Amino acid sequence: MLNERISILIVEDDPDMAELISDLVEAEGWTPLTAPSAEEAANVLSRETVHLVLVDHNLPGTSGRTFAQRLRAQTNIGIVMVTAAGSAADRVLGLETAADDYVVKPFEPIELTARIKAVLRRTIPSLKAERESERELEPTSLKLGDWSVDLKSRRAMCSTDPAKSLTSAEFALLEILAETPNAPVSRAHILDRLGAESERYIDRNVDVLVLRLRRKIERNPDLPRHIKTRRGKGYVLDTDDGEIAP
Repeated sequence: MLNERISILIVEDDPDMAELISDLVEAEGWTPLTAPSAEEAANVLSRETVHLVLVDHNLPGTSGRTFAQRLRAQTNIGIVMVTAAGSAADRVLGLETAADDYVVKPFEPIELTARIKAVLRRTIPSLKAERESERELEPTSLKLGDWSVDLKSRRAMCSTDPAKSLTSAEFALLEILAETPNAPVSRAHILDRLGAESERYIDRNVDVLVLRLRRKIERNPDLPRHIKTRRGKGYVLDTDDGEIAP
């Protein structure tokens, strides 16, 4: 599946950031390639097989956006913009001009890897076919008390509250918990599935991600009915009052 055969080109002029992303890529079993500029990235692409490019928005010389535009004109390779430019206008422009997705610094490692996986599945035919085959067996909705989560549109709806969109990481977490409803899922398993295997991310990332999801689908996040903590075991999706529908 998404293993060592996948090569990710990281176009980033900050050595520390490039190393951080490389570590995340390697933790997934993918092969990281790095380039500090658009010009060097072009050289790497000319001699290596690359499946996805992570492009920093602000590069020395040719900008990341210009590089992404040129790359898109030549190939359908997956492109994810990684940048500190976080305004809505910048995000829309980046996506409209070339990128398949857009991640803003500082990002959560588990969200970055989740977005990479999503883009790889959309852009690599064999992975896309594999994913579509898997989806035939997947549920399409999840009902949790007053809340109904559409697993296709990634929206949580309630009769008394406005609809809420889930981020890629929040949705990925909900999918993982929904695979084994009413059974605890360990933090280590969640991290492995989301792509952040280092123990230093456990408390900060998984717990914060669970809190964010609770705030969207729990009536009282401090007394959750659906996403519960099992001390020493992890988290459990309690569907005793709900159901997962095909």
